[in-house]
Amino acid sequence: MRYVPAILVGRIVRTLARWRKPGGGSAIPGLVVNRVAPAFLTTTLNGFPQGLVVVTGSSGKSTTTKMLVAILRAHGTSVFTNSSTANISQGLTSALLEQVSLTGRMSDDIGVLEMDEGHGALIAGGLTPRVVALTNVMVDQIDRFHDSEMVAALLAKIAARATQSVVLNADDQFLVEVGAGLGATVSVATYGVSTDVLAANPRGLGYARTAGERLKAGTGTLVTRVAGRVADLSLPVAPSQSQEPATTVTIDLPARGTHYAVDAATALATAQAALGDQFDSATAAAALSTIPAVFGRGEIVTVRGQQVEFVLVQNPASFQLNVDALEPHTEQILIAIGSDVRDPSYFWPVDTSGLEHVLFASGSKAHEIALQLAYDDVRVDRIEPDVPTALDAFLALPAPEHGLKTIIFSADGMRRTRVHLGLETNDEEQS
Repeated sequence: MRYVPAILVGRIVRTLARWRKPGGGSAIPGLVVNRVAPAFLTTTLNGFPQGLVVVTGSSGKSTTTKMLVAILRAHGTSVFTNSSTANISQGLTSALLEQVSLTGRMSDDIGVLEMDEGHGALIAGGLTPRVVALTNVMVDQIDRFHDSEMVAALLAKIAARATQSVVLNADDQFLVEVGAGLGATVSVATYGVSTDVLAANPRGLGYARTAGERLKAGTGTLVTRVAGRVADLSLPVAPSQSQEPATTVTIDLPARGTHYAVDAATALATAQAALGDQFDSATAAAALSTIPAVFGRGEIVTVRGQQVEFVLVQNPASFQLNVDALEPHTEQILIAIGSDVRDPSYFWPVDTSGLEHVLFASGSKAHEIALQLAYDDVRVDRIEPDVPTALDAFLALPAPEHGLKTIIFSADGMRRTRVHLGLETNDEEQS
């Protein structure tokens, strides 16, 4: 009962925030509740009957979380999740306020949370997650995370709080070392990509690899084939079935690219850790094959009578992977890089030559991204820093003969695009 006043205050603030700014301000109630009742967040998260699952890392958190939730629900498990990708403390608290009872209890069986690595480390000391899934360590948000060693240390702090299992990317040397530092009371499950898949992706996946040779079929969840939006994954054999062959499932991905297959592998391995003997590979594969793209990540929307593909790039690795996964010879491309990319040189390691031709460079960093494209011999027709103006001109063009109209944007460019087009926005994503 001690949280009744805080919950009431939070809900009043939520109502006022939505009245003042329809569709926005959703992090404000969390800020207020965290100030009034600092222990509310961790106490509530630790209260799920089947425990808490945390998904964290530099990239892939949102898609992995959505995939994992779909798998668990397909198995009949009631799941609470921060579906709006509100992955920092105030966003998590705001998400809890949507469903928590006045007495501070959640009705769902299990909690599955995407968690920002920095904010997650701050509250980790009060959490007792049953399973922690670690995606990767990348050069990302360099104004917050100055180097990879810092990120690895933050993830290690979160992983150390797991009470049952830690699921980690065996192709990431930083995470291999995190796993090696865990105590014997916690089991470690692994996932990765096969050498064949690595060979088909010569630029790699953006993180330090110890290579797929360590993960043989049957010892971890392994991506064995990726073809467009279809992937094959080999699942590990349970110790009680050590003489049985590994199980292989074929799934449809929410968007093109090996990185989405890796997200699926993360979700499958984490679901196995969370469900144990209740896990069914066919049920999991069917659930994975039905989920849509996550908010801007290969999302295809219809605007003004035309289909448009949204491609979110948040760091050099995701930029490169998405450029490489784009349908060859895409005719109509707009790139909007905004104020969230404080130092445009951040993206210079990306080889953008595969884009070939860009119709519009836009956003507050329009001239900088146009210069990078020019150095990569990509023809840029027009530089228009004002995103709405660029969007209107881009969408007014006739539909392309080949491929879809494609908008590549940073987080700020995404927000401005969605606001101008009257689409759903996500305030927490920009936090």
